[in-house]
Amino acid sequence: MAEATAVAHAEGVLRTVHGLPRVGREVQHEAPITNSWTRCVNDHRLDPSKLYAPTVIGSLDLKDRQTQHEDLVQIAAAEMDSLYDQISGSGYALLMTDASGVILCERVDPTLRKMFRSAGLLIGADWSENREGTNGIGTCIAENRPVTVHRADHFRARHIGLSCTGAPIRDPGGSLVAVLDASSVSSHDTRASQMHTMALVNLSANLIEKCLFLRRQQNHTILRFHSRPELVNLLHDGALTLSGDGTVIAADDTAVRLLGASNRLDLVGRPLSEIFDVRAEDLMAGSRTHQAIWPVRDLRRGRRYFVSLHEPQRGRFLDASESFDRSFEHLREPQRQAASESNLVRPMLQSVAQPPKNALTLDDLAGEDPQMLRNVRSARRIADSMVSVLIQGPTGSGKEVFARALHLASSRAPQNFVAVNCAAIPETLIESELFGYKAGAFTGARKDGMRGKVLQASGGTLFLDEIGDMPLLLQTRLLRVLEEHEVVPLGSETPIKVDIRVICASHRNLREMIAKGQFREDLYYRLNGITLELPSLAQRSDRDRLIREVFSIETAGGRPAAMEAEAFQCLMDYNWPGNVRELRNVIRTALAICEGGVITRLDLPRELREAAAEAEAAPVLAVPGASATTAAVAEAASSNPLEAAEKEALLSAIDANRWNMSLTAQQLGMSRNTLYRKLKRHRIAVGPARRDQI
Repeated sequence: MAEATAVAHAEGVLRTVHGLPRVGREVQHEAPITNSWTRCVNDHRLDPSKLYAPTVIGSLDLKDRQTQHEDLVQIAAAEMDSLYDQISGSGYALLMTDASGVILCERVDPTLRKMFRSAGLLIGADWSENREGTNGIGTCIAENRPVTVHRADHFRARHIGLSCTGAPIRDPGGSLVAVLDASSVSSHDTRASQMHTMALVNLSANLIEKCLFLRRQQNHTILRFHSRPELVNLLHDGALTLSGDGTVIAADDTAVRLLGASNRLDLVGRPLSEIFDVRAEDLMAGSRTHQAIWPVRDLRRGRRYFVSLHEPQRGRFLDASESFDRSFEHLREPQRQAASESNLVRPMLQSVAQPPKNALTLDDLAGEDPQMLRNVRSARRIADSMVSVLIQGPTGSGKEVFARALHLASSRAPQNFVAVNCAAIPETLIESELFGYKAGAFTGARKDGMRGKVLQASGGTLFLDEIGDMPLLLQTRLLRVLEEHEVVPLGSETPIKVDIRVICASHRNLREMIAKGQFREDLYYRLNGITLELPSLAQRSDRDRLIREVFSIETAGGRPAAMEAEAFQCLMDYNWPGNVRELRNVIRTALAICEGGVITRLDLPRELREAAAEAEAAPVLAVPGASATTAAVAEAASSNPLEAAEKEALLSAIDANRWNMSLTAQQLGMSRNTLYRKLKRHRIAVGPARRDQI
């Protein structure tokens, strides 16, 4: 490094620390960097111009530290290997340090090892901020958050050729125990390009942290949960450790965030029954017979979650592959995507050339509901056209299933159906996922580049789920692809022609998002060739048939099973905010815990039983074989004409909607709770007089 450059850098650092104006082309650095510079000068008494030799601890001290973190090093090994495979060839080394900033292990190209050692990046080196000034490791520890320190961001002049990105790894108590860092000694990329490196490093650090939590808590019962059932037991679910009596003894960061707690101590020490509307002993009893996902509700905010319980695994070492599905592996190497579906979760992003064995067709989806019949008729008419399709419907209503059925009904069925969940991919990675990139497009890019999902779908169908969650910048690029029928991978200037049928889906109101400036209006009209509205499960007039079908599917190939009529009525009376997905999980769980192969009312979650209790709160007035209206004829001569008119309207609506309380409430323009109160006041009970088993 030229002496003049080192002097100019040191002077610029000191001017910034002392609040003096910048000189010439000096850039303005972000707050975490300038805050670190201030600490280096005022607290650590460092001089940015001094060429200190790197501090390397002794071999015995290093051995003690590696032994102390033996489980962490073992857990991290597989993930470091996986991440290094992605960044190898780009001039980056992968390092992991302890909480004090001492490098414990590394992954580095042997041909570059000498350069990294000369820069002080070697096992045993101390890269704490009070030793080496502002850097990706020490500043990550000081800030307790992921940071990128790129070239002139470094405090010491001798480090301004480096580019370092570090992310913290925390133990089950929330304390920082390690830093995962990707560093280059000669990066010529821009600082903005380091966002991809940050996304990859942070993803791997989170994965290691989750594995560490599960490993160190494996002697206890672990409850894992998420608001979406397909994300339970994956990277971004929350985890709580329970004692034998159901008290929370540990929680990870995701659990704190999902539950809206202020910190981990807000959860630790509380019985599970104070957090969710379920007793720990009930979950434990069910998990002994079958690993299942249970619907629960957060008592503090009333939000719905899905949980799974994992019994203690004493005496075993759990590595990353056993701890949970590596749900983001496809973000690093699509060629290694898993082809099979777990019986509990679906991959968040999946590309398949052949349909799943049990893929449903449009005929299967039609059912008897008028809205679904209209949807299927419309889908058949446009199946072989290039009309863009927008599928709207609540979460869990089967938007991807319908999109796949539409693909299978078209002449594109032999080609790829590529599904992308826009809400499940980190914003910093979604652009490269969709459009691909050429070799060397950015730090951490694969040496041979990557074909994006748009190219993978060429000749077939591209399904963009949760399109409303796509960043605005990406919406602009997608619009260009749709209009010009070509894609330009990142880092390339050569467009590639594509032939894709696009189907999009969202549970959000895109028109409202347009009004708020959150969604492009021109893209909306480009995607909205035809809109298909999928009804929620509560809105479907053929709900009884659908419940029977899901029950048949879940019991196919297994032990014989039946459901008591009382349990079936509970399923009918519930409003199903999670739709078919929730129904499937409730039936699956009930099958796992029921005795003698018969599902009873007590095998269902508490909230379903409570909903049924509301419906049954009034005395039964219906007589065998009679409708609700007929049964109330005897009371038609009410002394209050207004009351009699309201009662008659209620009875007529109930009959018209075949005792479906959700549809009745919707027709009458009131909530289900209001409807039940009115039924109780008028002493009306609903439901057929004869309730057989299904």
